[in-house]
Amino acid sequence: MTSPYDDLDQFIALPRVESLALSPDGSWAAATVATLSADQTAWERAIWRVPVRGEGRPVRLTRSAKGEAGAAFLPTGDLLFTSARPDAEDKDAPEDKPQLWLLPREGGEARALTSLAGGVGQIAAIAREAGTVIVSAGLLPGAETLDGEGELRKRRADLKVQAILHETLPVRLWDHDLGPAEPHLLAVDGDLAAAVAAGEHARPALRDLTPRPGRSLDSAEQSITPDGRTLVSSVRRVEDRAFTSDLVAIDVATGERATILSEPGFEYESPVVSRDGTRVAYIRSARTTPQGPSDSELWVAAIDGSDPVRLAAEWDRWPSSFRFAADDAALIATADHDGRGPVFRIPLDGSAPAQLTHDDYAYSSLDIADDGTMTALRSNWIEPPHPVRIGPDGSVVPLPTPAPVPAPNATMEEVETTAEDGARVRGWLLRPAGATSPSPLLLWIHGGPLNSWNAWSWRWTPQLMVAKGYAVLLPDPALSTGYGLDFIARGWNAWGGKPYTDLMSITDAVVARDDIDDARTAAMGGSFGGYMANWVAGHTDRFRAIVTHASLWALDQFSGTTDVPTYWRSTFTPEGLVENSPHRHVENIRTPLLVIHGDKDYRVPIGEGLRLWSDLYAHHATPEGEMPHRFLYFPNENHWVLTPQHAKVWYETIFAFLAEHVLGDRRGYPEVLGQNG
Repeated sequence: MTSPYDDLDQFIALPRVESLALSPDGSWAAATVATLSADQTAWERAIWRVPVRGEGRPVRLTRSAKGEAGAAFLPTGDLLFTSARPDAEDKDAPEDKPQLWLLPREGGEARALTSLAGGVGQIAAIAREAGTVIVSAGLLPGAETLDGEGELRKRRADLKVQAILHETLPVRLWDHDLGPAEPHLLAVDGDLAAAVAAGEHARPALRDLTPRPGRSLDSAEQSITPDGRTLVSSVRRVEDRAFTSDLVAIDVATGERATILSEPGFEYESPVVSRDGTRVAYIRSARTTPQGPSDSELWVAAIDGSDPVRLAAEWDRWPSSFRFAADDAALIATADHDGRGPVFRIPLDGSAPAQLTHDDYAYSSLDIADDGTMTALRSNWIEPPHPVRIGPDGSVVPLPTPAPVPAPNATMEEVETTAEDGARVRGWLLRPAGATSPSPLLLWIHGGPLNSWNAWSWRWTPQLMVAKGYAVLLPDPALSTGYGLDFIARGWNAWGGKPYTDLMSITDAVVARDDIDDARTAAMGGSFGGYMANWVAGHTDRFRAIVTHASLWALDQFSGTTDVPTYWRSTFTPEGLVENSPHRHVENIRTPLLVIHGDKDYRVPIGEGLRLWSDLYAHHATPEGEMPHRFLYFPNENHWVLTPQHAKVWYETIFAFLAEHVLGDRRGYPEVLGQNG
């Protein structure tokens, strides 16, 4: 029997656990699982019940063609989720728009709670005791009521009008246009569980807590007090033509709002209310400048913003998520750390953080029940995300999973070297299990750039390359997270400096090994990794082939066309943009490049890929127009290639390109592309 890493059809058919939410009593967790559709062209999501204590097996709770996501619990144990499934109780409900649904704790049929014309965005917050539910939703600013909003949407649709009038930045984000709808926060009134238990079919009332929000709630995060009276939200504002954010308290009963934390030159984000409702934890960070990275500081204050105190000031790590412990005496947090993503306990009394988990994994979807039970998803580069229970001492117990972890085909080894400035540069090396001869090497550069190669990714899966015989090097160069602020600063405003030399230094160390074939090497990367792939191509010919996906090419062009231009212009000086732009070195490229780009990529717009391809042609095509380079173009994909068959084409094309130039094996490109050569 072949491994799923040997066969792309088997690989894309693997079920994937995407998130985990723990029930209030800690007895079970709701896992959102993505599976391949019957026609193999899309992912379908369902919610599964995963036992946390004792015996048992996962049980599927939801089933619909449209799928379900966003699982969250009411205090009663009833389950809320969002889904675009048809509503059998309301024939007039909007089609193909996600709504809020409730699945009773005792089981039975789920019931739709909303019927918004534009659908529900996500479940923003649920009060731990009162059960107050807050959802996000996009509403057209020209409508005075929710009914009027639906009529206005219908008029636009009937007239096939898609035009959007903007007054300020931003106009799009990642892969979607912003507007004309604006993000609102709506309170869902009434005792939802009681209404469902009584068999009532009337929709609960929705109250708009954020009238006329503009774009202030884009990417906002919220948390609510246990009694449901106060919602704390991050709110975006503009300062000196740049984006920043404050923390705002909203009275859920009246909609009155008060700014509780705001400071010129600083951002306040990621609010989390304590379990007793008296305090709020949050991230405070200085606005980014070209002079250096700002720290991501963890603070706690009274619920009204008074008496703010910084926690773990000497802890040089950036929390990626955090929650109050069951006793409110500490925060339980995750953070990148030395190529892993451990769980930490950060006391509120000012004492030093304690690392709870010490394995070679990264943790996400961390949740804590009322009795202190902790669950999370755990992964690394040879094990995809799977649910686990974490003890107060950091012990980890794997839970039954709806997506069994495949047997790895690789060994995972930590490697490191010392850079020219004395900095330690480390990474992971995956090699074919049982390899008896030196393996060709693939240097795989991560995106971000503020990122770390520490957790599984279904989009970047090195075991698929290992199955083709490659050893895969996953390094964390300068700018990587998990090594402290000084390590990030080494590459600030100088992407082509220490990040590049770090990559070359650790590659030198790895190719010196007896189990690596130093004559057969390649490099690849996406986003910032694609930027670095382009930079590598213009500065060395040591690699036989380079793959550059969704890559930055001309920084002056990119900084004005990306979805958040104000951020990128704040991280580089004008001189830095010029000095670190890969396009200036196009004449030096000697290595065959496979350029990959999606037209719906708004973070790194398609213009980068088109200009790279045009520049390669202008400088390196023969008089007859021939080049060793290739351009894989996806008209309807974004920064990531997400649809299953396109992901398969992505890998197959890379396999063929590397086989031709690294292995000397012209195997041909995917036939589905309409060609084979």
